[in-house]
Amino acid sequence: MNEADTCRTYVVPRLQAAGWEQDPHSITEQRYFTDGRIVVAGTRTARRKQKKADYLLRYTRDKALAVVEAKAEYKAPGDGLGQAKDYAEVLGLKFAYSTNGTGIVEFDFLAGTETNLDVFPSPDALWSRLKSSESITQEQEAQVLAPGYHAPGRTLRYYQEVAVNRAVQAVVQGKRRLLLTMATGTGKTETAFQICWRLWNGRWNRDGRPGKPRILYLADRNILVDDPKDKTFAAFGDARIKIEGGNAPKSREMYFAIYQALAGAEGRPPLYREYPPDFFDLIIVDECHRGSARDDSSWREILEYFKPAFQLGMTATPLREDSRDTYRYFGGALYTYSLRDGIEDGFLAPYRVHRAFTPWDAAGWRPSKGEVDRYGREIPDEEYQTKDFERVIALRARTEAVARHLTAHLKKTDRFAKTIVFCVDQEHALEMRQALVNLNQDLVRDHPNYVERVTADEGDIGRGHLSRFQDVESRTPVILTTSQLLTTGVDAPTCSNIVLVRAINSMTEFKQIIGRGTRVRDDYGKLYFTILDYTGAATRLFADPDFDGDPVQATEEAIDDVGETVPGSEVEVEPEAPIEEDPDDGGVIIDEEDRPRRKFYFDGDHVEVVGEVVYDLDAEGKKLAVVKLSDYAGQKVRTLFPLAADLRRRWADPAQRSEIIDMLFERGIDFDTLASATNQPDADPFDLLCHLAYSAPLRTRRERAEMLRRDRTDFFDQYGPGARAVLGELLDKYAEHGTAQFVIPDVLKVPPISERGNVMEIAEHFGGGESLRLAVHQLQTLLYES
Repeated sequence: MNEADTCRTYVVPRLQAAGWEQDPHSITEQRYFTDGRIVVAGTRTARRKQKKADYLLRYTRDKALAVVEAKAEYKAPGDGLGQAKDYAEVLGLKFAYSTNGTGIVEFDFLAGTETNLDVFPSPDALWSRLKSSESITQEQEAQVLAPGYHAPGRTLRYYQEVAVNRAVQAVVQGKRRLLLTMATGTGKTETAFQICWRLWNGRWNRDGRPGKPRILYLADRNILVDDPKDKTFAAFGDARIKIEGGNAPKSREMYFAIYQALAGAEGRPPLYREYPPDFFDLIIVDECHRGSARDDSSWREILEYFKPAFQLGMTATPLREDSRDTYRYFGGALYTYSLRDGIEDGFLAPYRVHRAFTPWDAAGWRPSKGEVDRYGREIPDEEYQTKDFERVIALRARTEAVARHLTAHLKKTDRFAKTIVFCVDQEHALEMRQALVNLNQDLVRDHPNYVERVTADEGDIGRGHLSRFQDVESRTPVILTTSQLLTTGVDAPTCSNIVLVRAINSMTEFKQIIGRGTRVRDDYGKLYFTILDYTGAATRLFADPDFDGDPVQATEEAIDDVGETVPGSEVEVEPEAPIEEDPDDGGVIIDEEDRPRRKFYFDGDHVEVVGEVVYDLDAEGKKLAVVKLSDYAGQKVRTLFPLAADLRRRWADPAQRSEIIDMLFERGIDFDTLASATNQPDADPFDLLCHLAYSAPLRTRRERAEMLRRDRTDFFDQYGPGARAVLGELLDKYAEHGTAQFVIPDVLKVPPISERGNVMEIAEHFGGGESLRLAVHQLQTLLYES
């Protein structure tokens, strides 16, 4: 009896007998809880296998208690326990079971015990054990189990469910400051909504009074509160209100505000003081790493004023030096779901990194003696580096060089791939927009909004451009230039290119920026994105030991005076060490629009990108030095097949060959890309692999086909003229196009073989269809005999 028979015959009836299908309890069968990591190989993508639990046992719809893994009857009952324990830990469950239908093995994470059972425990028995271990009182139980909001298209992912359950339980049990760390793009807003909904629905409040809680959703930008209020939190209906315009409404239950509105206008008492300190029961602080927890922050004053409220911080930033204040204030994270977790599970898009640089970035720029800028001011005689560009000295030629290189990249890939260009300040974003417009006049004529700037200066017009950029159905704008405005809180599902033209020293800000591209949209073909780094920021920050989401590929190249890649400019380098952050600004670049002009503006000279490097990382996300794809492929082949003879034996079998191709693709090796990278388009994939892995002689497909014809005439002589002709034509097709030409019956339906009749008529030359398949199978075996 196989696994499916075991499940159908034994497991489900025994779970039903234990009461797991009696409302409100339920069994979730064959639950896929990840999407499968996205593997990028060349221009192709594929997903790895999803993780799937055989059964999830739910005490209520929103509260799972255990995972069950079923194995075939002939296996031992505990054979699936390792997998069940692994899944239980990922899913935040305390009980794991393995069964072969007759025996049951339980692992209890609470007690640390492994026990053989005759029957599954009942829902009440498991819940009672969990309640006792986690000190959930009878009074708290109803609020801990309060139902969530359920609607089509709003099913929580497993990690969101874990985060919601932990936060709700912590609040109900009296933990006053909490922190959830979830990578950008993993649904923090939906998680916050479900937490609020369950506490509101369960009528929890800070002091146990009758009625629903008053909740404040707090952030530092209007876009971070307007979108949640109007979209994600819409189910709260008339209970919602935004605190703005100097008014302090007090008649609702779900409040939204930005810090600046609560602080009030200068010269007036702070608006937040119009509320009693104990007015709010819960405050949700979105993007709480953005200064709210610093001791000297005015925002901290607001949180301290509302000290009686429970306070839940939401951040995408794990603990590190530039987020230490956040963790000191809110405490250690109640739950963490990292960028690496999201990429590994397939919920976030992996990415490639192209590092490009101009001579001025590589070696610095120094003015000639007496050089004056655009306004006639003499430029100080110093050597200026990348960190100075557009902050101390604005170099128009560098901006135009980057624009040319970016345009060339889009022309090589997709000119309508949505792109965000992060510039130093608003002025720099304006000059970059102008350069890009002038380089793309052919598209701008038909699409006037092809390139737009979105900064604070644009106001409502900029927000309109951003809204259309975010709309997956809107083709334009394609390129947005910005400085700080789009670093956080902007959901752009189809953004395919993140362009860095300003130095970034903060890991926090870096993660926020690349988070603009991590959304996955399978339906629009958005499965990975590209970072074009013109400053070296990505190179440095990938080298940081705290970085937790490595790229699948990174390249560095030089670009010349017309913005094209310099042939042979690829270099092998190690990622640079991260540079120290400026203690004065926490690593965050500050716009200086309102300060007196201090930059110098140099409009002369001409420069181009002169170098580009590709950093390759394997499909497991492990960091590598910059290596050639050929070296990487050879190393992977040797790891999988230490002996060339083993690879040859398995490659000769069509079924096993397909498995090998899939194995290599999962490791980021695509044969078309490999053949192109090694400039061997006519090589047989097997010969190319053996050449790279074992230094074997490299043969073309045509050479291998001719060897077979010459050395194994006995094979062909056993067939009649018609069959020999078909086999010869199959070899010709292989020599021209590769092993895909051996697929039967498809290849029999295309010329010249199809000219010999239909499939049945061609098969008759071999004595029938089965004999034809055996002949083609033997042909492939002999092809790789030597």
